Amino acid sequence: MSTLPLRVTVLDTWDTVELSLPTSTSIGEVKQQALVKAGVARPADTYLVKYLGAEVPEGSTLAAAGVAPNGALIVLPRRRRPVR
Repeated sequence: MSTLPLRVTVLDTWDTVELSLPTSTSIGEVKQQALVKAGVARPADTYLVKYLGAEVPEGSTLAAAGVAPNGALIVLPRRRRPVR
């Protein structure tokens, strides 16, 4: 099982989190780990993950999604929040 270095940007904090995970890791687990490292307290199910501009299903693995080494993923809220 090989590991894959990743850069995950969490939009709420604009932090880029660096992770190194097995290619068999689910996208949902990547999202969860990125949110924890960025210090986001909201529930993970209120966020989605995008890679190359498209939403990636949470049940798929990094390998199945075709994520490349040092691939950049984005974790962002499912719903837009109003600007105050």
